Amino acid sequence: MVKLTEDMKVVFTKNMEKLFSVPMATASKEGVPNVAPMASVWLEDDETFWIGDNFMVKTLANVRENPKVALFFWDPETKRCLQVKGEAEVKTEGPEYEIMHRRIKEKKPQMPAKSLIIVRIKEVYECTPGRVAGNKVL
Repeated sequence: MVKLTEDMKVVFTKNMEKLFSVPMATASKEGVPNVAPMASVWLEDDETFWIGDNFMVKTLANVRENPKVALFFWDPETKRCLQVKGEAEVKTEGPEYEIMHRRIKEKKPQMPAKSLIIVRIKEVYECTPGRVAGNKVL
């Protein structure tokens, strides 16, 4: 796994503060793509994102078939964006799931908080327009 740098964490934080969601791309085992906005997203540590599943259907099916995912986050102020590639795991019980469930229920009790998607970061790419676009940075 790789660790996000402090400046990368700032981009993620500003994305969530201003845009309230992070697009996550998945693909089925046959390679059929899907992208959906994720609103319950936490940078759990420098190497791991947690995503709370309230309404996932295709995304959840894809992650179970093919754990490779990509997240995109963007700072609207600086226009810097990053693509994070990782491997996802689905949890529907256990201490990590319980923490996610509590977080969602405290904020929005009406949400189902069905499962936890744990994304372990494998690579990070710059996607800010210009000469740096597409460069692997981690």
